Amino acid sequence: MTESLLRQSFLKTQTKTPVWFMRQAGRFLPQYREIRKNYSLDDMFRNPEIVAQVTCLPVDILKVDAAILFADILTMPMHIGFKITFHPAHGPIIINPFSSDKDFKQLHKLTDVAHLRKAIPLITKSLPKNIPLIGFAGAPFTVLCYLVEGGSSSNFRKVIKFMNENPDGFHKLMQFLTQNTIAYLKLQKDSGIEIFQLFDSWGGILRTDDYENFVLPYVQKIFAAVPLPSIYFLKNCAHLLTSMNKCGSDFLSVCETVDLKNNLILRKSEKGIQGNLFHGLLYSDDKTLKAEVLRVLKASQNFKKYIFNLSHGIQPDVPVDKVQYVVKLVHDFKRSL
Repeated sequence: MTESLLRQSFLKTQTKTPVWFMRQAGRFLPQYREIRKNYSLDDMFRNPEIVAQVTCLPVDILKVDAAILFADILTMPMHIGFKITFHPAHGPIIINPFSSDKDFKQLHKLTDVAHLRKAIPLITKSLPKNIPLIGFAGAPFTVLCYLVEGGSSSNFRKVIKFMNENPDGFHKLMQFLTQNTIAYLKLQKDSGIEIFQLFDSWGGILRTDDYENFVLPYVQKIFAAVPLPSIYFLKNCAHLLTSMNKCGSDFLSVCETVDLKNNLILRKSEKGIQGNLFHGLLYSDDKTLKAEVLRVLKASQNFKKYIFNLSHGIQPDVPVDKVQYVVKLVHDFKRSL
């Protein structure tokens, strides 16, 4: 059996660069949009066959080196007592948001996520043997932001207010989410994922002191508890790199706020690095895109273990051929360590 490039990247120094993308199984793919015509997002997320089909699409279309499980960052909360729906224009809507300590009464521990337990074996059976499946979960703080705000937010006012007015309650909710995130990832592991990524999309809104107090200890618990190769993605992370480096993951996935070429914290880190082409560059012309991809790849040679990815997810109107072009550039690049 041929060992995947991504799996190699966790084990040894590379000569070739593995690549996958956040949101690679999503709205920019015409094949995804055809499936979406017949189902709501709620229905898609709960259907094991559709989950498997969508997860596998980008492997064939884009020629990436890994598949990532098609699920939502709020799948876990939906199974511990939160009522969540997905609006086509506004994203997730939490019908019963968390507003005070009394809301703990409506919550319960995760027991099962039946559709993923069924979908993951379907995915691993369908994928080529050299393509690993990445599982994922939302980091507790990022999930908490949605649950407290009631959905997406531009200012996180309710979260910051909760954190400062009721820090004990905040920690209690973070601990509850952490325990259930561990259970959720272990369910994925037992079902067949080989790697997992923890998404902390909103951790970067915090000051360093607040991050270290309210976020980092819970992230560390998750990486210590789930025995799989792991990646920690933190958006807007440049000011938090020293703290982020203590998270316990195998790889740090960094956004475009970090300079891979000159960052001493990353160069001294023993972790692998993932990232960090600015996702907006997928709208640029091929000449510009090639130059920027090569700039990231050349800088990545500072790291013995590296995975190419974006600064964030692929946007819905990005042309498929732009993403395919990036994959080819990455695969053609010869690393010299």
